[in-house]
Formats: sequence, C-alpha cells, structure tokens
Amino acid sequence: MSDPKPTSAKSSVRQRKKSALASTQRFLPMAEVRNDTVLLKNGGLRAILVVEALNFNLKSETEQAGIIAGYEAFVNTISFPIQIVIRSSKMNIDPYLTQLRSIASKQQNALLREQTVAYADFIERLIDVAEIMQKRFYVSIPMDMVPRGKTLFEQFFGWISPDDSAAKAAQRNRDFGQGSKVLRDRVNLIQTGLENIGLTSRRLQTQELIELFYQIYNPQTSQEQKMPGTDGGLNVAKNIL
Repeated sequence: MSDPKPTSAKSSVRQRKKSALASTQRFLPMAEVRNDTVLLKNGGLRAILVVEALNFNLKSETEQAGIIAGYEAFVNTISFPIQIVIRSSKMNIDPYLTQLRSIASKQQNALLREQTVAYADFIERLIDVAEIMQKRFYVSIPMDMVPRGKTLFEQFFGWISPDDSAAKAAQRNRDFGQGSKVLRDRVNLIQTGLENIGLTSRRLQTQELIELFYQIYNPQTSQEQKMPGTDGGLNVAKNIL
C-alpha cells in the first residue's frame, strides 16, 4: 500500500483551520437584529439604550442627594434585571484631521488658514503622547421567554451544538410579537426612571445595534473599515468651526 500524498494532509489541515474560523460565529448568542431589537438564539429579546452622562461632581450637595435618592427609587421600581455597560474605545480622529486640513486649504483668510493648520498640528502632536478615548454608557433591557426545564442530556447537547436551527427561528418569529410588546413597556419604564434623575436616554435603532456589535467583535477592523452609510469621523462644521 502506498503512503498518502503529503498534499492531502496539508489540505486537511487547511480545511480544519478554515472550519475552526468559520465556526467562531456559532458561539455568539445573537441570532438576528430587527425592529430595534436583538434576538437571541434561545428566544430572548434585548433592547439597548444609550445614556447621556451628567457631571455629578459639578452638582450641588442638594442636587447630588436628589440624584442618589432618585436612583434608589428607580432601582426599587424595577422587577426585572438590567445590565449597565460602560464601554471605552479609542477614537479614530484621522478623518477629522483630514477634514480640518481640507477646510484650511480652502480658507481664503490667511490668518484663519494658519490657525486651522496649527490646530490640526496640535491635535496630531497630542495624540502622539496620549490616546483619545471615548466613553459610552448603555443599558441592556432583557425580555426572556420562560422555557420549560431542560434535562441534563438536553443541556449537554445544547452546549456542544450551539448552532441556530430553523425550528428555533420559527419559534422566535412566533414569540416576537408578544415579546416585543413586553420589551417596549420595559423600555418605557427604564427611560422614565432615568429621566426622573436627569439622565437622557435613547433606544438604539437596528442599524445602530449592528454597528455596535460590529465594533465590539471587530475592534481593529472597525477602525479601518467602516460600515456603509456610517461616518467614522467627527463633523468639523458642528464641532469646531
């Protein structure tokens, strides 16, 4: 019997590597995003609020006490769990600097042109010594269907086979209408509670949710390759000039 060809062994190794990379997405809990809602493979629903921060230290002692008391009352009104996420990410300001220099080159006033170029140079020197970070605050609001208790064998096979299935997708579609109504009521409750303590919040829409998870799971790629229809840089016209 002749020995197997080395090329076939290499081919099988490449195939295993490709399968391992392709299967990584299987272990993500999200199944799809639609109607401003994240649908999980287990049938759960998630709404995500982005919350504008306030400077607590600039408030007077009376205002601080009122915020603390309001937050305590807000937490006591919640009958379901929520997740508060603080996300720090490095800002890519290269498009911002490019836009600044483009405006400077079109500036008719020599003094304004020099000042704009000097400002762009200053920002470039600043990021050489310190990274500019951006903090975002999110609240994840859940709505989980109450499944029947699984046996030990069902749990084991669920762990080793995390793939989504047509049966799971069909069940999600059947439960989505009722679940989304309950989730919407919870979102309104959370937004009202946050508003009572002076925090402005907004529910992320479908495209924003997709962009958020794209940035979370692809931190390096998302800095270099923006999704279609998004603007990765700051708007100079609104923020500077």
